Amino acid sequence: MTGPSLNRRDCLRGLGCALFLPWMESFPFADPPKRKDKPPVRMAFLSTPNGVNMEHWRLPNASTLSPTLQGLKAVLKDVLILQNLRHDKARANGDGPGDHARETGTFLTGVQLRKTAGNDIRAGVSIDQIAAQRAGHLTAIPSLELGLEGSGQAGSCDSGYSCLYSSNISWRTPTTANLKETDPRAVYKKLFLDVAQSGDNQIRAGEVALRKSMLDLVRDDASRLSKQLGGSDRHKLDEYLESVRELEKRIQRFGLGSATADKDAPKVSYPERNDHLAYTRIMLDLIALGWQADVTRITTFMFGNGGSGINYRHLGINGGHHELSHHANDAKKIADIRTIDRYLVDQFVYFVEKLASIKESDGRSLLDYSMVLYGSGTGDGDRHNHDDLPMLLAGSGGGSIKPGRALAANGNMCDLFLAMTTRFGVQLESFGDSTKMLDLPR
Repeated sequence: MTGPSLNRRDCLRGLGCALFLPWMESFPFADPPKRKDKPPVRMAFLSTPNGVNMEHWRLPNASTLSPTLQGLKAVLKDVLILQNLRHDKARANGDGPGDHARETGTFLTGVQLRKTAGNDIRAGVSIDQIAAQRAGHLTAIPSLELGLEGSGQAGSCDSGYSCLYSSNISWRTPTTANLKETDPRAVYKKLFLDVAQSGDNQIRAGEVALRKSMLDLVRDDASRLSKQLGGSDRHKLDEYLESVRELEKRIQRFGLGSATADKDAPKVSYPERNDHLAYTRIMLDLIALGWQADVTRITTFMFGNGGSGINYRHLGINGGHHELSHHANDAKKIADIRTIDRYLVDQFVYFVEKLASIKESDGRSLLDYSMVLYGSGTGDGDRHNHDDLPMLLAGSGGGSIKPGRALAANGNMCDLFLAMTTRFGVQLESFGDSTKMLDLPR
């Protein structure tokens, strides 16, 4: 960046890369009496496959957390436990089996999928993309689609439903899914790619990233910026750059090695490397970094594809997730599913705590200006039902939601989406099979 004035939209530039800045006191809008704009609201939709074991998820009473939700204790004041939400269009409604394709394809669209494994795909535009169409122009990346499990995008993955339905929750058009990114290195490069530059500079930046620190590329700009800042902001800048570098190192340790070595490395899906926890938290930290620097405000994240068979060996569990979800009252399988459910909720808690640790311009946290929806399009994994879905909503949406309680929502998922997009700044009269806007506590 150059010049004496500072703005959050400024960034540190280097060879084909751009590191956007977090909020700092030196920005012109930082003085409360003069500041007109509040920090922006962000939205994330985190999906988990295969439902849960509802016996251990459902609250025994209004004041007691269930066994699966014990991890929420640390963040309960920032979370709504949503009860009795349903996705009617995820039911068969005459189309027969295929609940896992419907749990993902319907999750953010609220429409009945066309049952096909061919080219005549038809879902619906997902709620994240409705928001991105209206507000995506405000950030460098209109929306970010991430996941932990890669997959084929053609053929049948569930009882005659295309793999596109099982593998994606974000849909740009009724016939076009936004394919998720599962490689942390690719996500890192995408966040820091300088869209103002093109051609060879971008290509070279992509080749350099994570082989040489991105911070080395912006070192000169960072040095110039530091001289313009006050003492507290210099410290904040140093902390921010150090957090970026630490994330770089974690991605390097996690990856398959150097960029050169990757060319000959076996193409193995990340969850099968027995480092699922490290993988998950790197991806969640990348989302937080993108939000902190205001590179994007809309994110979808899939812990697994519909009907996922990921094996959670690091939890001491043998057998795939989908197989275990069909426990048929087998005590060992139920115990394993409860462990997986608790583990995934704990990752949601990790992300909530991460957002709560990042301060915004008015002294409130990034979480205060966020809405993070977590859950599955299937209720009980053994029953394959699509009512009473396991749903958690974190954040206060810029002060428009009062969390910290269980809420008997008693409505369609699309009613919730109307309430979320309104707080995001996008007004919709209807969406999917919505019947009304869900009344969230204020």
